[in-house]
Amino acid sequence: MTVKIADILEERRDQIHRTGEGAIDIACNRESLAGAVSQRACVFCGSRVVLYPIADALHLVHGPIGCAVYTWDIRGSLSSGPELHRLSFSTDLQETDVIFGGEKKLEAALDELIDRHSPKAAFVYSTCIVGLIGDDMEAVCRKMTEKKGIPVLPVMSEGFKGNKRAGYEAACKAMFRLIGEGDTSGISPVSVNIFGDFNLAGEIWIIREYFERMGVQVVANVTGDGRVNDIARCHGAALNLVQCSGSTMDLAKMMKEKYGIPFQRVSYLGIEDMADSLYRVADFFKDKDPSIVERTQALVRDELQKLMPELARYRKDLEGKKVAMYVGGSFKAFSLVKAFRHLGMKVVVVGSQTGTKEDYAELAEITDPGTVIIDDANPLELSHFIKEKDVDVFVGGVKERPIAFKLGVGFCDHNHERKEALEGFTGMLNFAREIHASAMSPVWQFAPRRANRIRAARKEAVNE
Repeated sequence: MTVKIADILEERRDQIHRTGEGAIDIACNRESLAGAVSQRACVFCGSRVVLYPIADALHLVHGPIGCAVYTWDIRGSLSSGPELHRLSFSTDLQETDVIFGGEKKLEAALDELIDRHSPKAAFVYSTCIVGLIGDDMEAVCRKMTEKKGIPVLPVMSEGFKGNKRAGYEAACKAMFRLIGEGDTSGISPVSVNIFGDFNLAGEIWIIREYFERMGVQVVANVTGDGRVNDIARCHGAALNLVQCSGSTMDLAKMMKEKYGIPFQRVSYLGIEDMADSLYRVADFFKDKDPSIVERTQALVRDELQKLMPELARYRKDLEGKKVAMYVGGSFKAFSLVKAFRHLGMKVVVVGSQTGTKEDYAELAEITDPGTVIIDDANPLELSHFIKEKDVDVFVGGVKERPIAFKLGVGFCDHNHERKEALEGFTGMLNFAREIHASAMSPVWQFAPRRANRIRAARKEAVNE
């Protein structure tokens, strides 16, 4: 269905759909419209998101200093050991470098940084200006690999080549050069790699603990709390689990083609998807370990016995409230729609930056009639639909927070700035607690839209 609203740019109308109003044929996975103020990020940003949680690697941005502002502090991936990834390095290209080239500067930077920090590997990120002036990063990285004896890997992430999704692919190609170099001895036949989890607020530790209780060895975190040597040997695992499919699906496909390792798409968000992911892993390994299914059932049962009474308390207050969400990867949207149903809340607006036709078709199946589904939204569109649907809580990231607060709507940060773990059964309780605190805050009664709603309700009560 084509949405006809005065606030929506004509060229954007085929990227918006309402569930139940005709067959979904939403336009997506295309370049953002110039002037639309897309919430998307660039290729370089996408590559950094995927790679820099590798904690014992050096991350060097070859470009102007401004690009290096995208650092650990913007996406706080935690480490249980080394924290080299928290340092942001740049070659700080200037006008003379643009004219005469930056290869010598890059080589000198790598020489100094590798000697000073002794990383297990180095990732060198190309930026827009490097793509324009034509520095041969491949040659410089190859030379420094031979000189320093560690992998020095170019990440071809020039920002103008596409959008954030292209950056994911660039990161996967760089990582794939590492895989196959490590020793796979000692890896259990019941083993997995965790793909697409970036250990925000320590979430990957929660998931690893579940797998340990099931008897499953985790070979490598790709990439939250990641280690170069683990990634180098991860081709020895029996199964790849891909959560954020946009960011690491390319790597899973490369490994399947070269090493024959199967992969499963999973999600650790919400009750249903978390339990389903664990059960699917157990089902995969049940021939090798017949008791794994029973252990998994016991794990899920124990966690739900602790979780469900707590959720019931929050549901009493949240029942019937309306939610809008705008996320980066669509896998989050699937899980969150289900999670909000456990809280008695209704999702009325849902969108993502990088969804595919298949993703949006699935969203149309699981959302209620009238739900607005939107691809690559901008602030004007998000504001319009939040007001139209009279939303109580908006779920998004740092770029969406000001929209919610300006409109007097509760906000939940479900993106990379969050400091509270939201994955796993533990994360579901944290999520419910945060949604409850935001939606039920007394401050919203002073927001103009809410104040009008309260006055209308009181007037109706008096008339009755």
